[in-house]
Amino acid sequence: MNSIGDILNKKGRHVWSVAPNDTVYDSVKMMSEKGVGGLVVVEGDRLVGILTERDYARKVILEDRSSKSTRVADIMTGKVLWVTEAQTVDECMALMIEKNLRHLPVMDGETLVGVVSIRDLVQAAIHEQQVMIDHLQTYITRQY
Repeated sequence: MNSIGDILNKKGRHVWSVAPNDTVYDSVKMMSEKGVGGLVVVEGDRLVGILTERDYARKVILEDRSSKSTRVADIMTGKVLWVTEAQTVDECMALMIEKNLRHLPVMDGETLVGVVSIRDLVQAAIHEQQVMIDHLQTYITRQY
């Protein structure tokens, strides 16, 4: 079973982040440039929230706010669920499904060490299943 640490080792540990006082416009622009659907919100080196495309759609567009004048702190999700590198893909998928999340920060104590998305977890699960299928096919082929 792949751990979250395994996923971070493969995909990299770089984290795209914004500050609470950044504008929503600049944050959404960064999401677009980096090809991501969410950014962690950090103050100094402390995780204080997460900002996602969903937050933007629901709290800016639907509330007719201006993205150029609205601050990240005004719309971010402040209560952030996070995981550790030791947790498994299955554990994290279950959490994401239960809580309807698409991004999970990965913490090592108080230190942010990465972010995994539902896409990362699905890719890891598919890869693990393919490896199992390959092993079973090899086993069956050797038996006959």
